[in-house]
This record gives sequence, structure tokens and C-alpha cells, in this order.
Amino acid sequence: MTEYTGECATPDPDRPVTDCSQVIAEVWTLLDGECTAETKAKLRRHLEECPGCLRHYGVEERIKALIARKCSGEKAPRQLYERVRLEISRTTIIHRDG
Repeated sequence: MTEYTGECATPDPDRPVTDCSQVIAEVWTLLDGECTAETKAKLRRHLEECPGCLRHYGVEERIKALIARKCSGEKAPRQLYERVRLEISRTTIIHRDG
């Protein structure tokens, strides 16, 4: 997984700031339902407050859905996952620049 380097937009200075890279590193555990209730709440709270992380989460969610749909629920080969993810990233970068 590539490192996410976006700025955290968590607005409340009284709340402990969760590092965006930590949130992004745990996104798949949230998507797969493999995190604890405490971690799930922490990740959801951060995603609600940080547009950059929420956008990244959405991309990961779409990748997972696409792979599940195209592979009939079987686990996709890692190489396929990385190729699809790279193409989505390229499309996102081109769209932002255009």
C-alpha cells in the first residue's frame, strides 16, 4: 500500500490528532471488518473529520468492491489489486490536474 501524505483536516484542537498515515494503514481492517470496536470507532471518527482520508477510504472501498465483483468473491491476486489501484491513482491524478 502506498503511503498517504495528505494533510489531516481534523478541526478540533482538544481532540487527539490521529496521524493520517496510521488511519490509512488500518483502512483495510475496517473494510474487512477485522478491527476492534474501539479501533473502528476511532477510524470512523477520523474519517468523518478528515476529507483527505475519507476520499482515500472511498478509493480503497471501490477497489475492494471492484475486485469482489470481478473475481466472484474469490480473493484477487495481489498483482491484480496493485495494478487496479495504480490505474485508479493515475486517473485521480490526471483528473485533478485537468
